[in-house]
Amino acid sequence: MEGGKKWIVGILVVVCLIVCITLVVLGQRRLEFTGLLMEFAGLGGILIMLGLYNRKYK
Repeated sequence: MEGGKKWIVGILVVVCLIVCITLVVLGQRRLEFTGLLMEFAGLGGILIMLGLYNRKYK
């Protein structure tokens, strides 16, 4: 059961990372305020995931 949980969490993390990177890339292409907000949302998501990853090893 524990191995299955690790797989599910791993897949969710990868999907979240792809969504955040997509937000940054698509936000960079827009030349308006909504593009900037998309970039900030993507960057915030990446930083939150990085913080959660690093918390395990502190």
